[in-house]
Amino acid sequence: MQKNTSTLLQTYLQYQGSPFSDPGFSAPELQLSSLPPAAVSFKIWHAMDDAERLNRVQEAFLALTQHLQLVGDDQSDLNPGSPILLTQLGAARLRAQGLMGNMAAIMTALGLPIPPEEDTLGLVPFGASTFERKCRGYIVTREYGHWTDRAVRDLALLKAKYPA
Repeated sequence: MQKNTSTLLQTYLQYQGSPFSDPGFSAPELQLSSLPPAAVSFKIWHAMDDAERLNRVQEAFLALTQHLQLVGDDQSDLNPGSPILLTQLGAARLRAQGLMGNMAAIMTALGLPIPPEEDTLGLVPFGASTFERKCRGYIVTREYGHWTDRAVRDLALLKAKYPA
């Protein structure tokens, strides 16, 4: 899953044209209010208990599945002749849903409540410009990679804490 996130981001950027496809493109300051950022200081992350870590990952991947659907819809409109990108976006959404299912099973096994599913997108601005939709897709594919890395780190910590 981690390998696929970097491939997805690179493929996404390639199909968006300049400035997204320019070498070295990066815009870490861009965020979406409807998508929690994966970045957290080590001190805060280390102080979290299992329940908080798992809740945050579960909520993030719920948001990501919804956002990846929106980005897929945007790209179907903006880049209809890009089956590779559309397939990768669909696969990422399915992987995010699969991870949510696995996280729910882990939370259940640990006796933790599973956060309720919510509509994290809220009202979507359907009049968003092409550039705004490309930026939104960039943020979603970037954060999908960051959240996947964080989930791997969180699961490794749990594995060490609760050996099979």
